[in-house]
Amino acid sequence: MMVLLRHLLGDVLRQLRQRQGRTLREVSAEARVSLGYLSEVERGQKEASSELLSSICTALGVQLSEVLRDVADQLALVELQEAALLSDGVPAESVRGIESVPDRVPEVVEMAGV
Repeated sequence: MMVLLRHLLGDVLRQLRQRQGRTLREVSAEARVSLGYLSEVERGQKEASSELLSSICTALGVQLSEVLRDVADQLALVELQEAALLSDGVPAESVRGIESVPDRVPEVVEMAGV
């Protein structure tokens, strides 16, 4: 099972909204998108169009490029975690779908040279 971009994107959007102390209702009203749809995007259940992402980002006061960079960074970390686990001899089928390995993050970040 692969990591889905819509899950990572939803996580980034939710984190941004929560850091601002805003509700789904507030952001959905400002972005002019239904509360239910925004909730589904945040939970990774819906693929958001570029127009919708732009509206959400505007409502959150962030650049779309910033959101996409955050998603790319998280995806890179997941890929590094998967590679580190595979190099430790963990079978590939056991690694698929892993989105976070908190106890390995420092090691993985060190391997990446970050």
